[in-house]
Amino acid sequence: MCGIVGILDAGEVSFSLYYALYALQHRGQESAGIATFDGATINKYRGEGLVAEVFDTPTLGRLKGHCGVGHVRYPTTGTNRPENMQPFLFEFQDLHIAIAHNGNLVNYTELREEYEQRGQIFWSSSDTEVIAKVFTDEIRGGSSVEDAVHLCMRRLRGSYSVVMIINGVLYSFRDPLGIKPLCIGKTRTGYIIASESVAVDALGGTLVRDVRPGELMRVSEEGIACTQIAVANCPAHCIFEYIYFSRADAVVDGALVYDVRRKIGRKLYEEAPVNADSVAPVPDSGTAYTIGYAEGSGIPFVECLMKNRYMGRTFIMPNQKAREQAVRIKLNPVRSHLEGKSIVLVDDSIVRGTTSRRIIELMRSSGAREIHMRIGSPAIKAPCYLGVDMPTREELIASNKAENEVRKSITATTLHHISIEALVEAIGMPHGHLCTGCLTGCYPVQIEGEIDTPRAVNFVDGSFQTNLGTFVEEEDL
Repeated sequence: MCGIVGILDAGEVSFSLYYALYALQHRGQESAGIATFDGATINKYRGEGLVAEVFDTPTLGRLKGHCGVGHVRYPTTGTNRPENMQPFLFEFQDLHIAIAHNGNLVNYTELREEYEQRGQIFWSSSDTEVIAKVFTDEIRGGSSVEDAVHLCMRRLRGSYSVVMIINGVLYSFRDPLGIKPLCIGKTRTGYIIASESVAVDALGGTLVRDVRPGELMRVSEEGIACTQIAVANCPAHCIFEYIYFSRADAVVDGALVYDVRRKIGRKLYEEAPVNADSVAPVPDSGTAYTIGYAEGSGIPFVECLMKNRYMGRTFIMPNQKAREQAVRIKLNPVRSHLEGKSIVLVDDSIVRGTTSRRIIELMRSSGAREIHMRIGSPAIKAPCYLGVDMPTREELIASNKAENEVRKSITATTLHHISIEALVEAIGMPHGHLCTGCLTGCYPVQIEGEIDTPRAVNFVDGSFQTNLGTFVEEEDL
């Protein structure tokens, strides 16, 4: 996960970066950071906690500059250590660089060992620093930014969406498979590049389009340059962006996430209809699915669990004990909506199964007669190596259990996961354009010990062609 944002604007950008990160808070709750360039140096501030906890008005006022990047962290590679907070900063050869990254490198260890043998020193355990080392090492050798990004795409294996500033110029690039989302939007006086379109919305901007897989974007006061560095024979967009990660009001690779989830809800009813008194979500991630199920079935939508809005996402809490303790604080059953009732309970996914079991226990203790669990993702059978801190196979409840065994474990009356075919149809893009590794155990990049079907990637060599303009309009991008 993680959320990244880069902004170039005619005015000060620190508060705009703050609002954009606030809109991306769901993508990471461990730490937040902002770096801005004031024309002479980079100003930075990073801290552990939520965006609103890390920053205040005086702090933002000290982050001067018209160009900057921001980051909210959800840890995958790299432990919870202060030195892993982003953005990362580098200075050499009169260049001032700040970089923020969303994704996960599967060849992180081998790249780090290679650069350590060259004499490079690392101060963090984050794979973002490896990206920075590959990039800056090439720049140090006299290469252009385009050539350095070209090398990154050749050497890095895994998922990465990157924003960075170099002496007041904003750059972004996305891995050739487009695993992690990235988009560009236009504000009244500049441009924003972010993980999700909701960050563009937060600034009152207009979504222009997604950054294409394998594309490098350069945004400066002179205009925008779009350079295609690499082209894959087909992308591998993360399917979990549509299931859980992205906000429902985000547009990800051309699809409104809310509409995708509503379609999934309808298909859940078509695949596994049941007679019940009401259909209820596990808030908030199950809400859009539930609306679709209610529309398809004609069963009334009734909220049976009320969420404490000040709680974070239990999925991305640091350990199982914290997740379990959070369930009762986070969700309160509405007894009068449950007593003696048969309920269709809809959620986005089942990972370990402990949260689902505790929710069902809460509902039964409040008088629910039947609880028919309907899940908006297929059974999660394998870990994710590409940006999600997914448990090992031993921890995944569905990795070695049939659906009926999972049903018994979570104590549901009935259980049904959406089929992969129905999920792909709801997303509206070909199956081969999605990464389904966590659902199938087959990955789009080579991972030691796992089954893979790597996509072919072709690189653009020689001089790079761009369409530089003076704040070009959407049709020019």
